[in-house]
Amino acid sequence: MKTNLLKFYILAFVLLSDFTIFAQPGMNNDGGNLEGEDAPPTPINGKIIWLGIVGVLFAIYSLNKFKNKAKA
Repeated sequence: MKTNLLKFYILAFVLLSDFTIFAQPGMNNDGGNLEGEDAPPTPINGKIIWLGIVGVLFAIYSLNKFKNKAKA
């Protein structure tokens, strides 16, 4: 069971890691204007579906685990 959960965590990390890899830096050194015209906004719509799917699967897993613990 632990190996399956570890494989799931690794898969989720690989699929969702580009959220943090491609994020823009928080502040520039030229005054800290976060809403400047020189940087286009970072799109997050590309992987939001995967994030939702992983969230639903984790909720189902948690509910099943809770039900099994309540039966015992």
